[in-house]
Amino acid sequence: MALNSSFQDLVVPSAVLGNPPLFYVPLFAVTSMTLNETYHLPPIGSSRQRMIVAAHDDTISLSGLLVGPTRFTFKFMLETMADLSKRGTAIARVARGVESGLTLVTSMTIRTQMQIQSMTFNASAARREVIDVSMTLMHVPRPGVLARVSDLASIGVGALADFT
Repeated sequence: MALNSSFQDLVVPSAVLGNPPLFYVPLFAVTSMTLNETYHLPPIGSSRQRMIVAAHDDTISLSGLLVGPTRFTFKFMLETMADLSKRGTAIARVARGVESGLTLVTSMTIRTQMQIQSMTFNASAARREVIDVSMTLMHVPRPGVLARVSDLASIGVGALADFT
């Protein structure tokens, strides 16, 4: 008697987008991922108060696959997470707005406080039981020291993951 296993049981996803502790969506076979960082230079002679405002904007574009019988559930969860990332996530309610947004975990980066800016879903007859998803996420941290601490903590988590 053969065991009925799925692709999701055998392969580690290339990326995971989450709204802790409620939703986690695995993205398999991420075919492309682009991290764009746009830096804002302060005017010459500006005051120190300018340092409170974010010095750069980060956007991440990625394309991946939703695979198997749960693909429609994951599609619905992504749509829900896109809406929640704008209105306020579960963690934002618990943390009283200090920490908000979605968390993206990939081999390139771990980012917190992300919002889904756009998403595109594609399906074709050539690949059954697969939905292609392309999305653009924007890093939207709140101004202040806590956003920097959160970024440093994600770097630490990434370093720990590399050692295990």
